[in-house]
Amino acid sequence: MEQTELLKKVAKVLERLEIPYVVTGGVAVTVWGRPRFTADIDIAIEVSLFQSKELFRFLRKIDKRVYISEAAMNRAVSRKSEFNLIHPDGVKVDFWVLEDDIYARSRMKRKKIKRVWGQNISFISPEDLILSKLVWYKRGRSTRQLEDIESIIAIQKKMDWKYIKRWAAIQSTEKFLKLVLKK
Repeated sequence: MEQTELLKKVAKVLERLEIPYVVTGGVAVTVWGRPRFTADIDIAIEVSLFQSKELFRFLRKIDKRVYISEAAMNRAVSRKSEFNLIHPDGVKVDFWVLEDDIYARSRMKRKKIKRVWGQNISFISPEDLILSKLVWYKRGRSTRQLEDIESIIAIQKKMDWKYIKRWAAIQSTEKFLKLVLKK
């Protein structure tokens, strides 16, 4: 199964179960910036323990051969962390359970629905993708994060810079944003 096909199936499951989500990471960079290789699909979700049982059941229906651990999913939902779905064809989905904070709510509220690969899919906004990449850069100093930000800025001509600068200040990533903008 190709990455885009798995993404479309997962998006349909999340929409059917009315679980708010945004596609982020490398797939979102491909949509908002320059296409690049990514080994997995990153999806941020707002899900409760109550919903996780149905989510597990529906994700298993995508393909009986997928690997997904219900215990890992429940731990991730409780701890607001990550769980995975791995398709036997080598495609992986990382689900990031959103924390209950003002930025997570803002990010979900600002999501953008885009018609890609023949389907409407919820993506993180380009502004929030930049902010996420700044946080990841702050944590690990991977130049890939800065390259992704540069790509998004080069392609997306109209962005809410006031929003980006406000949240960069709150997240203590202003100096990294300035570093990218100097280029």
